[in-house]
Amino acid sequence: MEPTCDRVENTPLMTRNYSAFLPPVDKIRQDVPFLTKLGWQTFFSQQTDVDELAATPPARVTQVHRNSVHVIGETVDMKVPIVPDVTIGDWVLLDQTSISRVLHRSSLIKRRAPGHDRAVQYIAANIDTAFLVTSCNADFKVARLERYIALAFEADVAPVIVLTKKDLTDDLTDYIAQAQSISETVPVVALNAKSDEPLEALAPWCKQGQTVAFLGSSGVGKSTLVNTLAGREKAETQDVRAGGSKGRHTTTHRHLHMMPNGSVVMDTPGMRELQLTDAAGGVAEVFADLFELSTQCKFNDCAHQSEPGCAVRAALENGDLDHDRFKRWQKLEAEERFNTASLSDRRQNDRAFHKAIKEIQKHNRK
Repeated sequence: MEPTCDRVENTPLMTRNYSAFLPPVDKIRQDVPFLTKLGWQTFFSQQTDVDELAATPPARVTQVHRNSVHVIGETVDMKVPIVPDVTIGDWVLLDQTSISRVLHRSSLIKRRAPGHDRAVQYIAANIDTAFLVTSCNADFKVARLERYIALAFEADVAPVIVLTKKDLTDDLTDYIAQAQSISETVPVVALNAKSDEPLEALAPWCKQGQTVAFLGSSGVGKSTLVNTLAGREKAETQDVRAGGSKGRHTTTHRHLHMMPNGSVVMDTPGMRELQLTDAAGGVAEVFADLFELSTQCKFNDCAHQSEPGCAVRAALENGDLDHDRFKRWQKLEAEERFNTASLSDRRQNDRAFHKAIKEIQKHNRK
């Protein structure tokens, strides 16, 4: 099985009340269907019918463990056995205490998993908005933000750059300018995560029935933002290590939280490594200006090195194209091509292996 999940403690299957997922009862709107608060939309209801929903009610995956997933629905709040390819945010149909079907996703954020096994790791499904969180300190890196934005674009998720710790810098204008230079289509929000600013600044995306995810490095304030939006302590927080800008890993696995306003928020562990795969479209969208420029090259397979009639090299030479941005574009494109090809080879090898096993089993039966 290619997709991998975060590994957490293996607890027995049992029905439990995950009250931490829900806001205080007195803050829950009673006039909105519970499934709507969980993020249920027309996209999902169109994949089923009344009879199937009655026999196998829908529920949403709020946590993924090694051998089980936690699901919450209108009448269920329990752990069930894990099935292949399921990830946090998925909508599933339940046959009593097991998953009968995983509904098609409206979006899927994924990456190449860390390590050398060339696996794909699913980060989250059915996310509407991805808040790409970075601090106004040494954690801020344009190259990393470009990766996150490419990831979101490819997944068909709306990205928003969130700059935290604005109260700790004298160069806020420069941070904002650098973030805005990445893409004209990506909003940039600067705030103090420990204040009430997130409630107003992030409100346009945290609406009823919407699912948002906080992505970023450790220590940038993702869990603090979750707590601020929730109005109470839902996620543990820790301070940044003394003497640097690197944070401690507070969140150890991904999980969904329901907010008082009816939105659903996903908190994630900090990702030290973000390798892109199957994200050619996302990279092209982040670097849309360079992609358009490359179409003006004399040769369709131009590598933008020393080929005659290269429009990209001409732009570099006359100063119309930033050299660092060009190098980041080439690096991401090369990485994406390599990872995609590697995963394609693995899929072919896996298919050949399973085919050989079936042939052996067939021969043994004879």
